Amino acid sequence: MSDKKSKLCQENHFRDFYLTHVQSANNFAYFKCGDEQAALDLVQDAFTKIWENCSKIDFSKVKTYLFTSINNLFLNTVKHQKVVLRYAKDAPNLDIHNQSPDYLLEEEEFRLKLTNAIASLSELQREVFLLNRIEGKKYREIAELLDISQKTVEKRMSGALQILKSQIENI
Repeated sequence: MSDKKSKLCQENHFRDFYLTHVQSANNFAYFKCGDEQAALDLVQDAFTKIWENCSKIDFSKVKTYLFTSINNLFLNTVKHQKVVLRYAKDAPNLDIHNQSPDYLLEEEEFRLKLTNAIASLSELQREVFLLNRIEGKKYREIAELLDISQKTVEKRMSGALQILKSQIENI
């Protein structure tokens, strides 16, 4: 482990980094989402991610990693909200008062399993899946947007669909 990388794994250096950057990170997160509690959650998740990956992160690049992580976590939250909203919009408008309690429970269980299945995808697979299935973008558009090859998009999507199929098959 190089000196620059191991430095971040030392608790006192990590604490100093945290104390130095927590306020600006929180301001950035608040600017992104406009919600104090959500901003705190994003910041804490980003710092946790840095601590968990401290041996892989170059200390000279950790500030950039922090703000990139906050941004990516925010974007994942937005994508998740779009999935929820789209599902709610596409779901038939049912009068829940006429539904059996068993049906309502099964519907909620399915929604939870679907959400968990999408959340279990890797960040790269989830990004491609949501851009294609929720945003309606074609593989070519996704490749251009993410600056990757169309084959890479196809491979990520194939992996995502295999995972979702295996997890949702039993629902």
